[in-house]
Amino acid sequence: MTSEQSASELSVTELVDIQNLPDTRNIRIKKVGVKNIRYPITVRDKKNGIQHTVASVNMYVDLPQHFKGTHMSRFVEILNTYRGDIAIRNFSNILNDMKKTLNAKSAHLEIEFPYFIEKEAPVTHSRGLMEYICRFCGSSNDVEDFYVGIVVPVTTLCPCSREISDRGAHNQRSIVTVNVRFKKFFWIEDIIELVEQSASCDVYSILKRPDEKYVTEKAYDNPMFVEDIVREIALKLSKDDNITWFTVEAENFESIHNHSAYAFVEKSDGIVDK
Repeated sequence: MTSEQSASELSVTELVDIQNLPDTRNIRIKKVGVKNIRYPITVRDKKNGIQHTVASVNMYVDLPQHFKGTHMSRFVEILNTYRGDIAIRNFSNILNDMKKTLNAKSAHLEIEFPYFIEKEAPVTHSRGLMEYICRFCGSSNDVEDFYVGIVVPVTTLCPCSREISDRGAHNQRSIVTVNVRFKKFFWIEDIIELVEQSASCDVYSILKRPDEKYVTEKAYDNPMFVEDIVREIALKLSKDDNITWFTVEAENFESIHNHSAYAFVEKSDGIVDK
């Protein structure tokens, strides 16, 4: 190669592939790949048919001990082949393509995205968009696994505070995270509604004064500990034959304490852990 020749003139076969060089440390890596790829996707929307959103995508495979590295660009190439069709029904195909292309035994795919629902205020019916964070998570090893996660903000009011106080009770915004495995398709909106109905009150993007009065009084009439929330949601999910496994966790961002209150339950093998 002369000095006048640029690096761009080298063919791929002439370039050294460092990733394929052997590694002598004899340590297998369980997950290696790329994180936080911002990527446009479409999601099924109960009201509007589909919803366009932007996801954060994580993609990993295992790496045998004798390989120095994996081929990071191939993850993005695989993602690009499913552009416009990244959906639950294609998770298995994407995972299999990752294993085949990267010569791996296991593959993992995580997609997190904001999902928006137009929600009316309870009294004035003022409309605004509420954001919920959703996750699609899949893995393929000897068997395939897939679950959906949904994060829902709610309001809770402390039963103890209401019981002992002459005037009012402290409340707080809470975050409920539900992860589910299932037999057949379900609507994200239905899980969100189930969670919101299990709290002291909903959270809204727009509230006028009559709405604020309503939600304040509703929460006061429906006090909930963090333990109450996860138990109520667990009972409702347990009655749904389509849900085969779930976890429910709730975190209350306490308004009078310098800490959060937290609770977690899990259902596996048809039993709610006690």
